[in-house]
Amino acid sequence: MSDSSSSDSESDSETTTDTTTTPPIDTTSQYTDKTFKDLGLAPALCTSCEELGWKTASLIQAQAIPYALEGRDIIGLAETGSGKTAAFALPMLHSLLLTPRRMFGLCLTPTRELAFQINEQFEAIGGSVGVKTVTIVGGIDMMQQAIALARKPHVIIATPGRLVDHLENTKGFSLRTIGELVLDEADRMLSMDFEEELNRILDVIPRTGCRTSLFSATMTSKVQKLQRASLKNPGK
Repeated sequence: MSDSSSSDSESDSETTTDTTTTPPIDTTSQYTDKTFKDLGLAPALCTSCEELGWKTASLIQAQAIPYALEGRDIIGLAETGSGKTAAFALPMLHSLLLTPRRMFGLCLTPTRELAFQINEQFEAIGGSVGVKTVTIVGGIDMMQQAIALARKPHVIIATPGRLVDHLENTKGFSLRTIGELVLDEADRMLSMDFEEELNRILDVIPRTGCRTSLFSATMTSKVQKLQRASLKNPGK
């Protein structure tokens, strides 16, 4: 995957997109008869899905991906095991295939274990097309992570606390070029008292030109507050 220049990245991040959002997506059954080609994904990603043994999309994938490909924000109510990671990873990788950009995607998740699982999924789907990722979590040397961030990966998967550590202490690191933001398991992040860190991150994410996907198992009052802060004109 070739990348546009950093100046192109910065100008792209300031381009306004259609941010009309869909009503919250709820999933009670697992699979559909929709193929990934039916959903409009790039052929290379459809091939990756086939190689992983994914013949048809799960319900959350079939509902979320078409809206994401239109550039719309997403609110998804989905449990772990519903296929929600691919529901946000595939559209992000599709965007990167269309317009390769470094430091484009940011996925926030509550635990280091989930961060590593998400990274594995990105590598499984996007490795064949050259997508580079980095996992930023606690328990790993900050300097090693700073070096990885300086290489400007396409996608960052992080826990909120450690990402804020880098925003405050890693020279030259910023999120000004982020074009897609994922808030995964938002209810768990908020129940773990990451609200302050999330607000700090949202303050430095581009306000225009950044598409946001929020996934949560439940729609609590705190999640609704986060939704209002991070999504534009959310559907009810």
